[in-house]
Amino acid sequence: MNFAQAITAGFRNYVNFTRRASRSEFWFWVLFAVLVSVAATLIDVALFSDSEISPLNTLAGLALLLPNLSVSVRRLHDLDRSGWWILLGLIPIVGWIIIIIWNCSKGTPGPNRFGPDPLAGMA
Repeated sequence: MNFAQAITAGFRNYVNFTRRASRSEFWFWVLFAVLVSVAATLIDVALFSDSEISPLNTLAGLALLLPNLSVSVRRLHDLDRSGWWILLGLIPIVGWIIIIIWNCSKGTPGPNRFGPDPLAGMA
């Protein structure tokens, strides 16, 4: 999956918490979210340099909240883990490290309880 396909899939499946997301889909989505946040922050600094408000960054964060959750849950599903494991990220440092390691890990080959392998048709 390339960058454009990952962004399209992220927005198309923004309320889909039932399937699986490959590593490339997840990490391209993370890259997109970071780039949007950086761009919004730069525009906020240019427009609102005198104050501490950041309305564009706040709006971007709110707009990407649900798709971020969706792709994260679907990434956990690719590892054959329940989406509720996302709450592990609420534990500082240890939880974050575990989530990052899981997100870097290869998904389960073939179908699992959350659906078919997202990489099944790719060669």
